Amino acid sequence: MDALELGLAGKVVIVTGGSEGLGRACVERFARSQAKVAMCARRKEVLERAAGEVRDATGADILAMATDVTQPPEVEAFVAATVQRFGGVDILVNNAGTSAAAAFEAVDDATWQSDIDVKLMAAVRFCRLVIPHMKRRGGGRIINVTTVGGKAPAARSLPTSVTRAAGINLTKSLANEYAADRILVNTICLGLVKSAQWERRSKGGDVESYYKDVAKRIPVGRVGEAAEFADLVAFLTSARAGYITGTAVNFDGGMSAAV
Repeated sequence: MDALELGLAGKVVIVTGGSEGLGRACVERFARSQAKVAMCARRKEVLERAAGEVRDATGADILAMATDVTQPPEVEAFVAATVQRFGGVDILVNNAGTSAAAAFEAVDDATWQSDIDVKLMAAVRFCRLVIPHMKRRGGGRIINVTTVGGKAPAARSLPTSVTRAAGINLTKSLANEYAADRILVNTICLGLVKSAQWERRSKGGDVESYYKDVAKRIPVGRVGEAAEFADLVAFLTSARAGYITGTAVNFDGGMSAAV
């Protein structure tokens, strides 16, 4: 195995929230490593367009299936379709979710429940469904995408900071329970990274000016790139990271107050 080989060729990968931004970057990175990728997102048209573009660019075998990760029957159908198509699951990237940050008194029960469903319970359900398949294949890798706010919450960062903290705890719990099965579980805690989410929030404005402005808060002086995030995911799910589990890796350019 040469210095750059990650051993991802032929692996079966599930990426949730895979149609845009960080999720799509992961799909592309795995596809270029000759993995077989199952990707899901809610918007069918956006999802299928992204899958087609990645197929054309890489020649990879990709399954794209519109899925609302907050709906258990849809999650079950997606995982079943993946197993039927590819024969199992080796890698799961729980990436679905958007930022939701407000002052405590402004967050009602419905908003709390929605955030719990999309960021915590979706990850719980996907893990519960894929772990038996990983056991049968002799091991696997799970990446839960969270945020640095799950470690060190700022004011007016609810409900995201709480649900992301739960995701970090879930990561460590699963890592401890399934290490003997060679299923390694890690979380990547995001800081500020370029994504379609920020582009949409700019509402047609100058998103690059926004990135330049917020970069002043980041020690390395810039906002992270989606491709850099995907490279980290690829490494943590690779043969090279066989001794790494239960970790919460900050991907934040040094911004977080917590290690």
